Amino acid sequence: MALHAGIKKEEHRGSSDIPLDEEGLEQARSLAERIESGEWDVLYSSDLLRAKQTAEILNVKLETEMYLDSRLRERSGGLIEGTTEEERVQKWGADWRELDVGFETHESIISRGLSFIEDISAQHQSQKILIVSHGAFIKRLLNELLSDSPIEESLKNTSLTCLIRRENGWHCDLFNCTAHLLKADTLEM
Repeated sequence: MALHAGIKKEEHRGSSDIPLDEEGLEQARSLAERIESGEWDVLYSSDLLRAKQTAEILNVKLETEMYLDSRLRERSGGLIEGTTEEERVQKWGADWRELDVGFETHESIISRGLSFIEDISAQHQSQKILIVSHGAFIKRLLNELLSDSPIEESLKNTSLTCLIRRENGWHCDLFNCTAHLLKADTLEM
């Protein structure tokens, strides 16, 4: 199971440790309403503040064990973290994407992600695990675990994705679902 914490800003946030904005907090509360108490045995979260806040909101309803793990952090954006596209073009030029700005490598992301998955799979063999992490990290890890079905779509804030481990590997039962946000939008109208 994977979730991701919500932030809607123009800035690249990456592994910057920033809090959720009010919209992100509201999205987390909507997700908490969707999550069933007693359905989850354990909750893991990235230790970055925006994911931790989401996990804490969820855990008020779940009342389960909660662990923070730095391996669930978002991909580090190197020098571009905290900058807007306009600032990057101004500082490095229109071709800034061609430069080495210190992005965390794909190999590093996959290594720490798979290490986490292996550890929790061994530790919680028959338990249902809820994970709160970040969109780009989750997307890369899903593409590694579900190599037969490449994922192109970016994950939405506080989306719900369910994975089940079977004898022949990982299977996705639910992908990038934000029905809880649609319900909240409908109530506001």
